[in-house]
Order: sequence, then C-alpha cells, then structure tokens
Amino acid sequence: MKPSPQRIAIGLLIVLFLYLGLFTWNIRTGYVDTLASHTGLEFARWVLAPGKLVHEEAASFWNRYLYFVGIRQQNDQLRQELDAAKDELSRLRENASEVERLRRLLSMTPPGEWTRLGARIISHRLGPNAALETFLIDKGSASGVAPNTPVVSPDGVVGRVLRISPSAATVLLITDPNSRIPVVSQKNRTQGILKGEGPSHELSLQYVAQGAPIEEGEILVTSGLEEIFPKGLPVARVTSVGRSGASLFQLVTAAPLFVPQQLEEAALLFRGAPVIPAAQPDASGQPAPEQPPFPTKSGKLPKTPAAMAPTTRQPTPPPPAQAPAAQAPAAPAPAVKAAPPPAAVQSGQPEKKGREAGAEAGADQKKRRKPSRPEGQ
Repeated sequence: MKPSPQRIAIGLLIVLFLYLGLFTWNIRTGYVDTLASHTGLEFARWVLAPGKLVHEEAASFWNRYLYFVGIRQQNDQLRQELDAAKDELSRLRENASEVERLRRLLSMTPPGEWTRLGARIISHRLGPNAALETFLIDKGSASGVAPNTPVVSPDGVVGRVLRISPSAATVLLITDPNSRIPVVSQKNRTQGILKGEGPSHELSLQYVAQGAPIEEGEILVTSGLEEIFPKGLPVARVTSVGRSGASLFQLVTAAPLFVPQQLEEAALLFRGAPVIPAAQPDASGQPAPEQPPFPTKSGKLPKTPAAMAPTTRQPTPPPPAQAPAAQAPAAPAPAVKAAPPPAAVQSGQPEKKGREAGAEAGADQKKRRKPSRPEGQ
C-alpha cells in the first residue's frame, strides 16, 4: 500500500518541526553541540585508529627490515675485517718467530778464520723408514758449498754436507748411524768418538777408557782432529755413564743439543770465504770449448789456418807466371851477379851463359812449385 502525499507532507512537517525545536533548544542550552562533539570525536577515533595502527606496524616492519639489512652488511664487513686481522696477526707472529730464530743464528760467532752462511731447510728425511737421517737445504755448489762442509745451529753441531747440487745440498745429521765425530768433554777433557744411533735414540760415546773421568750433564765439544769441524763447538750433553765388567770402555750416552723436527734454519761454516766457481762463457753465453793444439787420432791436424801450413818450414813458392820469359829475369842468375866480362871476350859467350842461367832458374822454380807433403798426411 503506497503512502499518500498527505501523509508524506505531514511527516515532513513533523520532522521539520522537531528539527527547528531541537535547533532552538540547542541554541539556548548547547547540549546538542556538546553531545555531537564528543560523539564525533569518538566516532573519528574508532574509525582512524585501525588505519593508524596498520600504518605504524607497516612503518615499523620496514624500519626493522632496513635495519636488519644494514646490520647484516655491517656484520659481513666486520667479519671480513676480523678475518684479515687474524691473517695479519698470524703472519706477524710467524715473522716474529722467524726474526727470533734468525737473530739467534746471527748471534752465533764462528771461530777464528771461519765464516758462516745461512741456509733454509726445505725438506726433511727423518724417521725409521728413511735410509739416512738427513735434510735438504737451499744452498749448493753455486754458493760455494762442498762435501763435508760443517752445518751448525745456535744450539750446537747439526751435521755435515753429504751430497751437493748447484742449488741444494743434503746434510747428514749427527744422529745418523753413519755419523762419527771426534769429541772431547768440556770439563774433564776426556776424548772419544760420538756415534749416531738412528732416530729416537741417543748418541753413544765410544772408546772412553774405564778410568777416564766423565760426568753426567757434561757438554761434549768437537776436538777438531778430523779437520772438518772447528774445535770447541758444542755437540751433545752426556746423559748417562755406565760401566761394564767385560768391556774395556765405559758405556756413555749423550743427547744432541738440537731437535731435528724443530730445526728450520742452519748455518754453514767455511774456512775463510766460500769459494764460488765461476764459468767464463764466450760471446754466445756458453763456455768456450778448448781447441786441441795437437793432431787428432787420425793423424791429421785440425782444419785451422795455423794447421794448414806444413810442419816443416819450406820456402813459399812464388805465384805462377804466364810465360817463362818473364820469370827468367826475376830469378837470381849467377851470371848476373858475376863481374862483367872483359872487353876482349866475344859477344856470343854472354848470350850462351844467359840462356844457361834461365834454364837453371826455370828448373828451380818447378822444384819450388811442388811443396813437400806435411808429416802425417
């Protein structure tokens, strides 16, 4: 049922009347404005609060994301700096250790008339499976190293050079069973032969008589009798002294003063300055081979200008002439050197003598053209 226009008009009038009454009442009292202000503010608050919350959460999430990204980059950078600092610290510690070792090596003063040369150990050959107790150094014959060159460390004698090459050398340690060094005790001056007993074994001092005085802890030094090591270099320390009723000698053991596994540098000792061989190359850079000045096995001389000449001195033949008539006046003729004939001699005699002299000169030239054969051809 549709409302009639009259009812619609009446309703509008009622609403208008209520609005005007409320407006008038609000002007007099102001209650409606106060209620509207509070209600509008609460409504706006409840409407804007969720949006504000979403904005704050989004902004906080973005800030945290950017912060974490910056923190990660900073952590990566700090981690790289820490790794670089660790590497540098390790390198500096290694350099400090090397400087300390080299300082100890340089502080060792060689005996009189001896010079030292530092060498770096580049390879070890130790253990029960090794044929010899040796190690390899980076100095060879090009640096003046020769077999039996003494090798020492700041603690004492290490060994001697066994084999050499141009740029490296093998050092035989005193702990090898093939090593024997004449030594003397530093305090009681008791002599003996210090022999190596192999890896993980102490050295043995041989040929020490039963009544010879020697004490534990005494330092053994080189005696210089073998003319390889200088006299007075420390070699080992006596660890035990025993006696055997069936033997004429004491049982003496000693420990080396250095640790082979911890040795990285050593010093080579030379009597005077090290002798460095020097080759004299030719223009091409290679050593010039010597030319044999004597004939070869076949009996022939080498084909050189000096060897092409005959061994016996022969007169040099003159160059061949085109006509014998031009050679005849050049040959020394007896008739030319002789005194002129008297005026009474007939004119036919000089001409005959001139022809005979020319014939003799021609025969002499034929003999000279054919030189004698050199010896051995």
